[in-house]
Amino acid sequence: MKRIDVCLSPEMVHLHKAAGKVVVVIDILRATSCMTTALANGIESITAVASLEECKVFGEQGYVTAAERDGKKVDGFDLGNSPFSYQDGSLKGKKVVVTTTNGTQAIVKSADAKEIIVGSFLNFTTVVEYLRNQPNDVLMHCAGWKGKMNLEDTLFAGAVVDALKGDFSHDEDSVLTALNLFYTAKADMMGFLLNSSHVRRLQGLGIIKDIEFCLTKDVYKVLPVMRDGKLVAA
Repeated sequence: MKRIDVCLSPEMVHLHKAAGKVVVVIDILRATSCMTTALANGIESITAVASLEECKVFGEQGYVTAAERDGKKVDGFDLGNSPFSYQDGSLKGKKVVVTTTNGTQAIVKSADAKEIIVGSFLNFTTVVEYLRNQPNDVLMHCAGWKGKMNLEDTLFAGAVVDALKGDFSHDEDSVLTALNLFYTAKADMMGFLLNSSHVRRLQGLGIIKDIEFCLTKDVYKVLPVMRDGKLVAA
């Protein structure tokens, strides 16, 4: 039987051996939610980079630039990290380069994977069905916050593991942690997350509507997948 594992932070991914696996990168608030929204709304591709400097270089080549640090848009770049900014029709067909505090770091650290896809609640069922119907082991790679685990990414990982019961086996405590978190929170995810560190951080920036949107299941049917160094719609 195929196996599924959960990495709670990019700082731990070297312990999980991504090679040969499909890695699902998860940054619910808000990078992977933005990537899902972008590709669902007709953006051609997304290039994820680790640094602001790399992002600027792509910008000089005609890419739309998106940069976030500590939840805030970085001055001098076109976009920040709100999913609503990617619903702008003028971006359709454009190439975007993005760097964020956590999500793009997790993508960069998943480079050894057989395949990288992006997961969010916005494309939850699409992710689950893809994983169920492909032949490889899976690693859920939570972006966390600056190397530490966080609740919302772990909660999503647990929701996926729960949905795939019977299709995958597991024996790691990180998987049980994610599962039990999901069982505790599933009746009211927003209420459960209100006291989480990142929700409080984002609430302080006045973007509660972003949080609510990012916790909404199955808004889109798109599957962002890495192809030749760029995320595109599968």
